[in-house]
Amino acid sequence: MDIATDHAKPQNPLSLLSLGAQITARRKVLKVRAQSCAGAAGISRVTLHRIEKGEPSVNVGAYLQVCEVLGLHLVLLPLGSQELRQEKKLKKDSASNNVVPHIRIQDYPQLKALAWQLKADMLLTDDEAIGIYECNKRFLDVELLDDHERALMHRLRI
Repeated sequence: MDIATDHAKPQNPLSLLSLGAQITARRKVLKVRAQSCAGAAGISRVTLHRIEKGEPSVNVGAYLQVCEVLGLHLVLLPLGSQELRQEKKLKKDSASNNVVPHIRIQDYPQLKALAWQLKADMLLTDDEAIGIYECNKRFLDVELLDDHERALMHRLRI
């Protein structure tokens, strides 16, 4: 086969494949339908599908919009940096400790309002609850917080 005529599709970079997989996993953990996620991010369902596949042709702004909707914080770190190694260790430790979801959405009125797309009886981990509060803080009505929810937010350090 002549290399000059070989038009093989280039491989997606591993970092984008990983990002797409993380986005998909987060969306599924939160039990958010693809159509709802795409709509909230202001993109088409097809674009979300391409993001979840890690396609490099998708605008980086679309990746960021989806991350924001899902409560993901995208951080850039130098390759091999100490922060990156610490982040990997934290993820490994969290996975080995089997972080158990224990925050029931319906027990916290503002959390329930912010996580409208989730079932009210769904349980969240601390990290998931933090992500919902932080991603939607502009919609949080602090005057409606009861003592129980204030205590939760204080424990989560929000």
